[in-house]
Amino acid sequence: MAALAFLLALIFLATQTNAQTVGVCYGMLGDNLPQPSDVVNLYKSNNIGLMRLYSPDGGALNALRGSGIQVLLDVPNENLQNFASSPSAASDWVQNNVRAYSPDVKFRYIAVGNEVIPGDNAQYVLDAMKNINNALGNDLGGQVKVSTSVSMAVIGVSYPPSQGAFSGDAMTYMGPIVQYLASTNAPLLVNVYPYFSYKGDPNSISLQYATFTSPSTVVQDGSLNYQNLFDAMVDSVYAALSQAGGANVPIVVSESGWPSDGGFAATVDNAGTYNANLVKHVGGGTPRNPGALETYVFAMFNEDQKTGDPTEQHFGLFYPNQQPVYPVGF
Repeated sequence: MAALAFLLALIFLATQTNAQTVGVCYGMLGDNLPQPSDVVNLYKSNNIGLMRLYSPDGGALNALRGSGIQVLLDVPNENLQNFASSPSAASDWVQNNVRAYSPDVKFRYIAVGNEVIPGDNAQYVLDAMKNINNALGNDLGGQVKVSTSVSMAVIGVSYPPSQGAFSGDAMTYMGPIVQYLASTNAPLLVNVYPYFSYKGDPNSISLQYATFTSPSTVVQDGSLNYQNLFDAMVDSVYAALSQAGGANVPIVVSESGWPSDGGFAATVDNAGTYNANLVKHVGGGTPRNPGALETYVFAMFNEDQKTGDPTEQHFGLFYPNQQPVYPVGF
């Protein structure tokens, strides 16, 4: 009986750890999506304990009250310039969209901007981060970490991973941001998509390497062995952080996924393989940084109002009718 109890305790601990390692992004660019209360129930029924919200949607935040789901909440890009120059505007936003729901809603991170570095809005990110952080005050500031979400476009050198470095254009902004994250013990949020790397260079990158199915080492980098592209990409960002003085700044993968339709290699089989393996893999971290790597799968639903590449509408784990596109065990 004691052995059985110990085994059950280990299973419970593993389940709880995974629930706090893997989340899913809740995008809303669809005209046929379920009601927020149904979405929250879908998260809970699938043991998904973390959610990314791209804007402070009142319906979603109200539905999250008392759910126990922890939230990564975005400050939309269009707010950055105003919040950088106006501490009172940043304070009002925190009051209306964070304090008004806390502690019933468990906020985990605030992402001040999504994929704006490098770019026209990059100059506003750090000041907006500081004003949002100040608005959180001593009470919430210790619980809710403020960061920004970047794409791999900030990386100028990614191979080998140990030589990862920010590009010159990005470093103008990333250098001070990394120093600030280090001072506040906050992570850098990074969107990591092996799919787009594979799509862009299928002659050099194999599908197996991109989908966690390579049977052996593909990249040898000193003493570190890489069997999948995801690890190599993440570790190149860790190396860039270290070069920028942020060796102790952790990474949270704020988006990663694979489309099931709409373009090159976008199939249900490939998407299911990638996301199922991603969910299993991130609990062990990367060769450079073993240990759980908090990761948000993109996305909960196929969203029929997304524009751009046709694959953008097909990243969902679920159809809008809440049926799974393919099985992914959380």
